[in-house]
Amino acid sequence: MPAASDLAFDPWDPAFLADPYPAYAELRARGRVIRYEPTDQWLVPHHADVSALLRDRRLGRTYQHRFTHEDFGRTAPPPEHEPFHVLNDHGMLDLEPPDHTRIRRLVSKAFTPRTVEQLKPYVANLAGELVDALVERGGGDLLADVAEPLPVAVIAEMLGIPESDRAPLRPWSADICGMYELNPSQETAAKAVRASVEFTEYLRELIAARRKEPRDDLISGLIEAHDEGDRLTEQEMISTAVLLLNAGHEATVNATVNGWWALFRNPGQLAGLRADHSLVPTAIEELMRYDTPLQLFERWVLDEIEIDGTTIPRGAEIAMLFGSANHDPEVFSAPDHLDLTRKDNPHISFSAGIHYCIGAPLARIELAASMTALLEKAPTLRLAAEPERKPNFVIRGLEGLSVEIG
Repeated sequence: MPAASDLAFDPWDPAFLADPYPAYAELRARGRVIRYEPTDQWLVPHHADVSALLRDRRLGRTYQHRFTHEDFGRTAPPPEHEPFHVLNDHGMLDLEPPDHTRIRRLVSKAFTPRTVEQLKPYVANLAGELVDALVERGGGDLLADVAEPLPVAVIAEMLGIPESDRAPLRPWSADICGMYELNPSQETAAKAVRASVEFTEYLRELIAARRKEPRDDLISGLIEAHDEGDRLTEQEMISTAVLLLNAGHEATVNATVNGWWALFRNPGQLAGLRADHSLVPTAIEELMRYDTPLQLFERWVLDEIEIDGTTIPRGAEIAMLFGSANHDPEVFSAPDHLDLTRKDNPHISFSAGIHYCIGAPLARIELAASMTALLEKAPTLRLAAEPERKPNFVIRGLEGLSVEIG
């Protein structure tokens, strides 16, 4: 078994963060499962294994539906982190059946194909307005001016959060999501706790207001479902709203800027896309595969499993490397080559199994709307400055993407 020092995989190394894909190739060559001491995890780098494990019910996003921390050989989180964990642990992403099933069934009513399809004109109009403003200014930061405002506005609109209240949403989300990185610092944890408290307090007030005056929004719908006996607690409503905001824009924001950064570095592919806008659907799938916005997804081993002759005991944690799986040459021909015409593209950027991203159809609509608006309204869009990558591994993105037009 390779020692950590022998691996190019180093999620805290700026060089690795700039381009982790060569290190993934090394991991795949090393084997199907690799013990990684710095995070006390088992790394799984191959597409077939990641895809299978995402569907394996011997693994779970939580273990607390079956075991105590002590039974599972794990230490309980520090008491000062409790606000974050209360918020996080009651969202469906970190729940297992039957609670996960119950909450997902209720939330899925807001993400039916018909409902999402009805959002298309609103999303396209908003994307057009954002790009028009960018063009009028002659350029700007693609992240702050287009990539962020679009999905935040869409999910806030769905939830029923008034425009006047939306300014803190992105900062709260960023601080909470910091806890999903590997071995987060005390400062990161403190920010996440503070954001959890503030976001929770805000949503409690909003839920109280919607109880008095229901509207045609998702929070009112969750309240109505609770009142009709579907047993959704207030904490579950709050955690669901936060999860939908965080998951509903993080991937879209980062897929947008990672994607355009990849296009600027592959001018031939960008030229082909500009010449043929019908490539937008396959381009979106390829860009999400090529530079995956969520690089890693974790699971707890609830019942002992075996991978390629290696026994992974109950209580262990598995880190499924989405970025590596999406570059596996066993599945993708020339995986390190950006090909916007790629047809056979079973990427796992939206996960799989019961935790498959419920908002994937909406994310695709948002990505298509912003890309189409930029292609049509800013055909001479170009990079103005080399971007700086965020010092994160799990959620992969840029600090900004400076562009100019003309």
